[in-house]
Amino acid sequence: MVDYSEMPQQTILCIDMKSFYASCSAVMLGLDPLECYLAVVGDKERQGSIVLAASPKMKKEFGIKTGSRMFEIPQDPRIQIVEPKMATYIRISTEITRVFHRYVPKEAIHTYSVDESFIQVDGALNLWGDAMTIAKKIRDDIEREFQLPCAIGIGPNMLLSKLCLDLEAKKKGIAEWTYEDVKEKLWKVSPLRDMWGIGRKVEKTLNGMGIFTVGQLARYDLKKLEKKFGVMGNQLYYHAWGIDLSEIGAPIMEGQISFGKSQVLLRDYKEEHEIKNVILEMCEEVARRARSNQKAGRTISFGVSYSQEEFGGGFYRSRTVEQPTNITMDIYRICLELFQENYEGKTVRKISMALSNIVDDREYQLNIFDLNGWKKRELGYVVDQIRNRFGSGALLRAVSYTNAGTAKHRAKLVGGHKM
Repeated sequence: MVDYSEMPQQTILCIDMKSFYASCSAVMLGLDPLECYLAVVGDKERQGSIVLAASPKMKKEFGIKTGSRMFEIPQDPRIQIVEPKMATYIRISTEITRVFHRYVPKEAIHTYSVDESFIQVDGALNLWGDAMTIAKKIRDDIEREFQLPCAIGIGPNMLLSKLCLDLEAKKKGIAEWTYEDVKEKLWKVSPLRDMWGIGRKVEKTLNGMGIFTVGQLARYDLKKLEKKFGVMGNQLYYHAWGIDLSEIGAPIMEGQISFGKSQVLLRDYKEEHEIKNVILEMCEEVARRARSNQKAGRTISFGVSYSQEEFGGGFYRSRTVEQPTNITMDIYRICLELFQENYEGKTVRKISMALSNIVDDREYQLNIFDLNGWKKRELGYVVDQIRNRFGSGALLRAVSYTNAGTAKHRAKLVGGHKM
């Protein structure tokens, strides 16, 4: 049993902009986001283009949602298909954050993504009223000034406010959970993937252990969970009880920091040399992200997903090295090893990779077997400085100018999409 009296008793709002990209595009076209039929696709010229966002009515009546393909959208005269305006979406997101500043200082705001934020309102309760009142004021401000709908979950910590948002507020508009609601509202959740933080792979493993509801997870033996999942088992157990000790601005799941990239390719890739070209480009991006945070990592994870025309499938594997790295070619070498060991010769449509087991990159340990290692490390930072000043396309590897390369095209995008 958990003693909730010893747990954080904060007042945190988790604010989610409903179908943000689709809603912004709808407003720009003079449409009602909640009443129109609109889909945002990456590229209208490609039938296989991915749907990045869909209006609520598109989801409800046509089953079109994020991840669907453009060719799945019915030929209906009511449906509007538009391309993303990422620069505009980001500007609108920034302006919405300014609305939060009216109620709390910037230290009490954590922007979780372009369309979702956490704000801690404990210090504002005497000024504006209780949490529900503040939530309604923020919702009304956003609707009046931007014509955009939002949902708000309220909880005593970041985790419960997020779960409240996902499991109740997205249906009601605004909802509030306390620790007393955990057993009644959270424990009955099934399938497990409906709970934030549990993906399909973890769900499958938990199901194999006889765990099918969050309540069963909360009542499972903690030591067995830790033996099976390591530190993640501890997190799963306490999250099932609604416990989260992280503070505003910190990751909800501590210790899960990594630098990764996942890319759905513009077309099917069959030739190995073309696949390797894209892998190298992606390694460059992952290494750059790590360097920009002055970090290095010991664990490299890599995987591919095969084309649906070959019935999908794929693999995702990890390898840990002794010396932490953020050097592109070091990461590329490990990814190539994993690729050669696991690739089945099928057509590739998606590539994913991540650098984890993160440490600070403040000091470099000399390796007598790689005397030029420090030069490679410093070169990466120099290249980053040039790209930061002149743009990501200022320096590209030769593979980016081949037919297989994607970096040259993506350098012209914002957030991976058209501006």
